[in-house]
Amino acid sequence: MESELSFVISGIIFGLSGGFTPGPLMTLVISETLRHGLREGLKIAMVPVISDFPIVLCSLLILSHLTEAEIMLGILALAGAAYLIHLGWESMRFKGKTPENEDAKPQSFKKGIITNFLNPNPYMFWITVGAPTVLRAYDINLFSAILFILSMYFCLVGSKVLTAVITGKSRNFLKSRGYVLTIRGLGVLLILFALIFVDQGLAALGIFK
Repeated sequence: MESELSFVISGIIFGLSGGFTPGPLMTLVISETLRHGLREGLKIAMVPVISDFPIVLCSLLILSHLTEAEIMLGILALAGAAYLIHLGWESMRFKGKTPENEDAKPQSFKKGIITNFLNPNPYMFWITVGAPTVLRAYDINLFSAILFILSMYFCLVGSKVLTAVITGKSRNFLKSRGYVLTIRGLGVLLILFALIFVDQGLAALGIFK
């Protein structure tokens, strides 16, 4: 039986994984901090708070009409598991690297939002993982759903802010062993969560109860 605490833990893990895992937005955070100072990096770190809202809303609206369709929810759960395994495997193979484009021009908050909108990862995550989790939490109570979203975005944005701060003080941050081990550890946790989604998907499809 899932509880409010379990959704908080899920939000924390998903937030940290999304925040620390290399990607277009993380690259912007790091490159802008290294080239133009901490202030520019922090601007990019705050982008998900704005850019993810329509993605989250659309995902919830679409899936809220499928709450009675157990087969569809089962398929989505298995798709979410596959996506988490993909992210986890990529994280476990991470070796550390630093953006190389030294000629990059200063990036604005608007540029960060556009970058995130063009990134397929938020769409994949919310359709296959995030929105179904919010709906499960809402089945318990509204507070559980709110806790999941708040804990996730607190860690998602917080991890990028932390990355910007540390990067601003150390150009070798992305090559540090601690960073590499953190990414790999989060990858293991994502795969463990994928197994939970597999169990839920099979149960929804009536294959495993």
